[in-house]
Amino acid sequence: MTRLSVNINKIATLRNSRGGSVPSVVDAAINCQKFGAEGITIHPRPDERHIRRQDVYDIKPHIYTELNIEGYPSDDFLKLVIDVKADQATLVPDKPGQLTSDHGWNTIENEDFLVDVINELKKHGIRSSIFVDPDVKMVEGAKRVGANRIELYTEPYAANYMKDPEKAIAPFIEAAKLAKNLGLGINAGHDLSLKNLKYFVDMIPYIDEVSIGHALISDALYMGLHNTIKEYLECIKP
Repeated sequence: MTRLSVNINKIATLRNSRGGSVPSVVDAAINCQKFGAEGITIHPRPDERHIRRQDVYDIKPHIYTELNIEGYPSDDFLKLVIDVKADQATLVPDKPGQLTSDHGWNTIENEDFLVDVINELKKHGIRSSIFVDPDVKMVEGAKRVGANRIELYTEPYAANYMKDPEKAIAPFIEAAKLAKNLGLGINAGHDLSLKNLKYFVDMIPYIDEVSIGHALISDALYMGLHNTIKEYLECIKP
């Protein structure tokens, strides 16, 4: 069954725009879980423009589902992930000042680097997930470097869903089938929303986890956090 991990970065963005501690990212993590989310995702960036390093330490004691920490696997990132004993580390190939993740890893060109990172995570019992485009070669590469899971970068699907859903989903089905056959877990994220999530999960029912932040938090402005999480959970029911 697909799990919903709520990315609370946007809560931190709102807090940081004013300073202080309102809205609280800790309260957001607590309430998302209370309202049914099966995981919390955070993506601390080097410039701390949303989630800060201290937030990671503050949030972790309140996680009773799973904590997924996304980021570029620099030495500082790995130290943070290991310090708090995250349940999952999602590795993304972001540059330091990048606005948002916009592509997956080239798992072939970065094979040696990724092997070293994943081996370090394995030593500490942390599940690894590699952010990849829906490209079978990149999925094969993720298997070679020893990842536990892939996370399919779904922005191209979201961008094309309204025009032609079958065409939009096709490369993702192919990549997911291969990942499943290779024994990799499968996550998905980026621009998934109430408009396109159900079709995605219906077409790939063995998705382990979807990580959703921007759309979910935006919907919560109008529907409230509790109702919004309930709606997203309805989309991923088998």
